[in-house]
Amino acid sequence: MSNDTVFEKARHAGWEALGRKITFYLPGMFRCDGVTGKYPGISITGRHCSLSCDHCGGVILNTMISAEKPDELVRKCIQLDRKGHLGVLLSGGCTEKGELPWKRFIPAITRIKQKTNLFISVHSGLIDHETALALKRAGVDQALIDVIGDDSTYKRVYHVPFGVNEIEKSMAALDKAKLPTVPHVVCGLNYGRITGEEQALEMISGFPVSQLVIVSLMNLAGTKMEKTTPPDAHHVARIIKKARALMPKTPISLGCARERGNVLMERLAIDAGINRMALPSEEALQRSKYYGLEIHYQKTCCSVPKDFSGASWNDPINTTEPPK
Repeated sequence: MSNDTVFEKARHAGWEALGRKITFYLPGMFRCDGVTGKYPGISITGRHCSLSCDHCGGVILNTMISAEKPDELVRKCIQLDRKGHLGVLLSGGCTEKGELPWKRFIPAITRIKQKTNLFISVHSGLIDHETALALKRAGVDQALIDVIGDDSTYKRVYHVPFGVNEIEKSMAALDKAKLPTVPHVVCGLNYGRITGEEQALEMISGFPVSQLVIVSLMNLAGTKMEKTTPPDAHHVARIIKKARALMPKTPISLGCARERGNVLMERLAIDAGINRMALPSEEALQRSKYYGLEIHYQKTCCSVPKDFSGASWNDPINTTEPPK
């Protein structure tokens, strides 16, 4: 089967299951055409991360709003709600065990859901069932989790003494708690090489995930990978095609964490049938029009299932719920 045929098969499988359409997303504090996203990230650990993974080194935490105390988190979320933000991504740095301090923030999250209309995503980290269930009961709308398929990559990059079976246990805990889960697969996490991404997809396909986000290594300044060459766009497209083959009915996004300005990656992702894309270029827009796709724009993370979209970045916000 030719490469073009594989692309076409993946593309049509996605369209058949989820419709001939695409939604573009503007998350966090990003700007596009003078418009700012309405879904900021908040770090519940401030700038601190015990793991300091090679690809991040805590640098990403510097881009987030800091809220290290539960009361501070409540206050800042209420302020964001009043300013018209649609939701928040709660994240932060991890302990040496790959966990975040969710338990002491559970009452705060409950209050936020009571006092605001914010949609809440959490970047869960490794998590047990008890904590996952507490987050679900507090009103968290979805959990995002990075899924790695190769033990050596996980240990080398994340500095953990255990293997990827701990990630699988966390996915099982989230599934048991019935907390909608959106796995993220980082292409090229092993210093630009594709080594465990297909195994990660195999792991993910064993769970009823609500969506899948594909991202790729960003060689961030100040990290151990700042001089690493990100993966080739064709390699990322291959992972997307594999994901579509394994999960034909699952919405797949090309997320915001990827090499900036790589329009080939965006075009190939659309060729492979993604349904959602963060931070699209003009080339991505034109490729979508080439296929005759129905195009929507939404100022949230690409993982958010709730429909806040419009026909342009400046359109009034749609607040209808997605169909059941």
